[in-house]
Amino acid sequence: MPISNELHKNHSNANDSNNNSSNKKLENAKVKATTPGMEKAISSLQTGSTSPSVISNNINNERKTPSNADEMQQLLSRTGASSELSIVSAVLRRYRPLSDAVLDAVCEMCPSPEEASAKFRTRALVLRDPSDGIKDNDLQFKQIQESVRRCELGESVPTVAHVCKFTSTNRSSVTDPDLPPLPPGVDPSSANMIMGIARVLSGTLRTEDVEYHMFGPRYTKSNVLNTAVPKQTIRCYLLMGSSFVRVNSVPAGHICAIYNLEGLQLKNVTICDRIDCMPLRGFDFGLQPLVKVNVEPVLASDTETLERGLLKLSLADASVEVTATSKGERILACLGEIHLERSILDLETVYCDHEIKLRISDPITSFCETTTWFENEDDFDAVFNDKSPPLRQSTIPPYCYEEGLGCASRGRCRAVLSGRGAAIGIRAIPLPRLVYESLQNKMVVDGSEDDLLMIGNALKCSADNSSLTAQTVFDALLKSLCTVDANGNALFESNLLTTGYSAKAVQSSNGEIYIPQKQERPKDAKEEATIFEGLDEYKAVQKNIRKGLVGSTIEDSTNFADFSATDMTALDIWKQDMRGSALAGFQLAMRAGPLCEEPVRGVAVILESVEIAVTKRPSESDNSKQCRAAKDITGGIVVAALRSGIRCALLTRPARLVEGHLRLTLHSSLAGLGSLHAVLSKRRGRVVTDTMVDGTDLIRITATIPQAESFGLAPELLKKSSGEVTAPELVFSHWEVLDEDPFWIPTTEEEREDYGEILMNGDLSTGLDNNALKYIRMVRSRKGLMVDSSKIVIAAEKQRTLSRKK
Repeated sequence: MPISNELHKNHSNANDSNNNSSNKKLENAKVKATTPGMEKAISSLQTGSTSPSVISNNINNERKTPSNADEMQQLLSRTGASSELSIVSAVLRRYRPLSDAVLDAVCEMCPSPEEASAKFRTRALVLRDPSDGIKDNDLQFKQIQESVRRCELGESVPTVAHVCKFTSTNRSSVTDPDLPPLPPGVDPSSANMIMGIARVLSGTLRTEDVEYHMFGPRYTKSNVLNTAVPKQTIRCYLLMGSSFVRVNSVPAGHICAIYNLEGLQLKNVTICDRIDCMPLRGFDFGLQPLVKVNVEPVLASDTETLERGLLKLSLADASVEVTATSKGERILACLGEIHLERSILDLETVYCDHEIKLRISDPITSFCETTTWFENEDDFDAVFNDKSPPLRQSTIPPYCYEEGLGCASRGRCRAVLSGRGAAIGIRAIPLPRLVYESLQNKMVVDGSEDDLLMIGNALKCSADNSSLTAQTVFDALLKSLCTVDANGNALFESNLLTTGYSAKAVQSSNGEIYIPQKQERPKDAKEEATIFEGLDEYKAVQKNIRKGLVGSTIEDSTNFADFSATDMTALDIWKQDMRGSALAGFQLAMRAGPLCEEPVRGVAVILESVEIAVTKRPSESDNSKQCRAAKDITGGIVVAALRSGIRCALLTRPARLVEGHLRLTLHSSLAGLGSLHAVLSKRRGRVVTDTMVDGTDLIRITATIPQAESFGLAPELLKKSSGEVTAPELVFSHWEVLDEDPFWIPTTEEEREDYGEILMNGDLSTGLDNNALKYIRMVRSRKGLMVDSSKIVIAAEKQRTLSRKK
């Protein structure tokens, strides 16, 4: 704006001692065409900074730009502009309209679709490479990919278009005479249509002339052999503001709207007229829904209407996620509370065929389960020989009902398979985040040395702990690693089990392994002898487990001649029939923990031993091996046993919850800091940074807050601060362990004085404000699981109702 600049330069030469009077004179000054600086403004208008087509020297053109002071004065007199601000607004509005300036800038500065596809947007506007493709179709795929890269146009060019999002519009905004008529009495303004916004990458997209293949974002080449790619015709529309105009064809490089894609149930789709295409690579913006609720209709007859409405909502809003659980729940996930309110309103009034009443649950918060270290767990032998009483959670309902809990102690469990034909020794320990990252990257990450040494001492990775180093522990873990998952868990197989030292075969008359008996022995001598079959193998396994993860006395070169033929049979059965199923059991156990059936996070599971009951083969058998498994060991039996064993091992360790934390960013004045910190402290929030915003009295604050405590934060902040604090912007930050033992009770005399006696109200709780226990009960109650605070009334008829006498 040259006029503004010149006027500021002119008035800056005034006397600086009278700033207030100068400002008043500047506001009241009447600018004329002869005011110093106006000649440069006229020159700037003549040259312009946008396309020359905006400027015209035609005499008959009403928008002829002023070329001298007289013409400028005529313009000022005609518009009545006299102040600096009014002159700038009048001149720019008349000779540099914003719409023309933006359109000219886009045409001059932005690359053409062909140039953008080939040079600037090669990472986004490219098809995904087929990871498991058929070699015969590679040539056709490369041809399609090259056409997309060049944005080619022609009759023989393959047609490719990508639908990046969907939008909802009403029937009255669509101009298409071939659309089927609406039912009688239906208002076109209330009839909704779902339109897909697409860009044509190559070829020409045609209306109802060609059946196009629809490739979803998760499509792979291997799907061609299993399921057919959907094919259907489409209708193309030109975007004219808020209106949609039907067109017969759209060439490459243009953006259009597409109808008739609603039935695909995909948020984005790649359209091609050839089967050899692949989906567009696209972007991952990293947006994660934060608020989840369960949606169900008040009337059961509206269930089908709700499901169709949820489908339309998920297509129209890319930030909404709709999932259906195995229990019949319909989970609606949105970015925030305001987004959730708007989505529910649109669902009730727009996307459902008719207005229905919904029942919305309380916000659903996601948690994870994990464990922490024992006090003396850095001493391997001390933990192994520890005979302390079991932890409280393994003795109270409903956790004490876990199957196989009697075979678990101090993080170890002997998972017995159904039928007692085999048993697997398992140990569960915490897995710090830095150690998990080291295993993923296959190198020691900075800062993980102390955690590695702790794990090395807990697993006895060396006979001499004084010579233990972080690199030695990492090499031992990497050698024993079986798999890692996305939640920070890992499965290891002990070197003792891999080499066969802790794999034992049990030859028993009843085909069962040894099970320690906690009850009184039977009086029958024959039955008593049967019970103790396999005791020697059980003791040998327990003795070998004491050698640690890698075995302090075992060399890498294993001499299999030291093993008996039956033990070699047990090792072969483990490697061939059981190891793969053990991996599936580990994955199943990590999906739902024992506390509240939430995913497990940050846990390492070590497979330490295996005992298998074997029997001799018949003499006429052609198999060279003399023994076989006494009972059938199927994959399902191993999966179920390992899942139960891991859950029992976790229940005998200190339990912890992992909660998601959100990062909130807001601005506050100095007057609102007190109430802001009070609200954050009450919700267990933590301020990370606070910096002053330059030129203002506002403070930019970044903090973290648990997701479970974030609901209703914005209204409370505005209310407590009287509007001195802005509404926070919430984004998912990280997972963090909630350092509270959910099953802690005061035991010592000092703790009882500080926290009070145990309140015997049916749930064995302490009556304290234990956040972890509160969250566990909340999740279990929502999922329909047994809650430890449930009361059982013994004599209900003896209860009395107290009423106030009037």
